[in-house]
Formats: sequence, C-alpha cells, structure tokens
Amino acid sequence: MIDYNSEAQAYDTTRGGEPRAEAAADALEQLLPQGPATVLDIACGTGIVTRRLRRPGRTVLGVDRSPGMLVPAARRIPGGAVCGDATRLPFASGSVDAVVMVWLLHLLPDPEPVLAEALRVLRPGGRLVTTVDKEAAYFTEDGDLARATAELRRQYTPHAPDGHARIRDWATAHGLRPAGEARFPGTGQGRSARKWREAIDAGRIPWCNRADAEQVAEVVCRLATLPDQETPIADPLYRLLALEVCGPPAP
Repeated sequence: MIDYNSEAQAYDTTRGGEPRAEAAADALEQLLPQGPATVLDIACGTGIVTRRLRRPGRTVLGVDRSPGMLVPAARRIPGGAVCGDATRLPFASGSVDAVVMVWLLHLLPDPEPVLAEALRVLRPGGRLVTTVDKEAAYFTEDGDLARATAELRRQYTPHAPDGHARIRDWATAHGLRPAGEARFPGTGQGRSARKWREAIDAGRIPWCNRADAEQVAEVVCRLATLPDQETPIADPLYRLLALEVCGPPAP
C-alpha cells in the first residue's frame, strides 16, 4: 500500500493534476443526485476532485484516513474534510444522499466492509457511485497496448476487488439497483511503450509477475516493436458505476 502521507505533497502533480480531476468530477456529476443534497467523498485524498462537486444547495464532505492528504483537502473544502476510516465512518446512519468512492476499492483485499459502511450512511433512495475495474482502465479500448498484452492479461490478471460483476452482485444482495454508468479519461496518465517495458522490468505489473519469464519476454518484445516508443500510447479510461438504495439501509 502507498504511504499516502509521504505522497501527499506530490500526489496531484504525479497523477494528472487538475485536468484529470476535472474529468473525474464531470463524470461523477452525471451520476449524482441533482438539487439539495449531502455528498460524502470517501478516501477524498487531497480534495482535488471533491471540491469540484460543490454546488449551490449541495453540502460536500470528504473523509480520508491520511493526515497528510487532509492538509490540502482542508484548504479545498473548508470545514468539510474529516479524518476517518472507510470502515468506521464518523457519520450517522442514513445521513447522506450520495457516497462517492473514486480509486479506492481496487486497493482493498476485501471491499465489502467499506461498501457496507457506505450503505449504512446512505438515506433510502441515496446513491453510491464508485470506480470499478480500475486496473483494466488502460485496456478498455482496442489498440496496440491492449493487443500486445491481451493473452498475458487473460491468463494472469489477478482477481479484482473492484470488479464490475462483483460489485453488482454485492449491490443486488444488499437491495441496491443500478442507476447508471459513466467513464472518464485519466488525463495525462498514459504510458509510452518504453515506460510499460520499464514497469514490467521493475515488477510493477501484477499480471506479468504471475507469468513465466518466457511469456513476459515475449510481451516485452512486442512492446519494443511498437512505433513511437517515447509517446504515451493511451490514457486510461476509468469506469464509474452508480447504485441506488431501494429501501431502508441494511442493518
């Protein structure tokens, strides 16, 4: 797990900055309830996305367990940044109209305690909006990168905690219904072919770490033959899923 306290100062600039935050907020807005509402952003980080969700009549709150992240978040959402754990939210049951979780569930060995806690604080009719399939975001569109890595990913991609099917199944079992989807680009986050090869060599790509050396070498060779080795191939395309509470929150 990343040490978010030490990452806080450079976090935004190394992850797409304002353009990516704007794209994320615009996509979230498509799925959030309109009009007066209380919106809670769980794992809000530096608040760079959270602050863009503010609207007249809408109360926007952010919670994060990293004190380092909350320093810039407190500046961006004055009075609305709270230190807390996603599995023990410092909010009353049924107290918010929407919960937002962006780039969180994929980090967790088991997302269900966090999902259950989000459901607890939602009012009947409230919405839960979360990213799903985060690690697949680089491969959602067909292209050189997707084709060069397809077989290895098919064989060795580990089970995703934020897999779309898994989250939908959990939602169905807990009385939530689908309420829409949206996508947004991870602006500025595309890697060049050379950067992909370096990431594989450094052991940062899980589906390569599980394969044998010969298979990995074949993929690296394919990447090395792609044109424009220094040009980012494509930005990731992130997927948002909205779920709506059909009745009273589960106990």
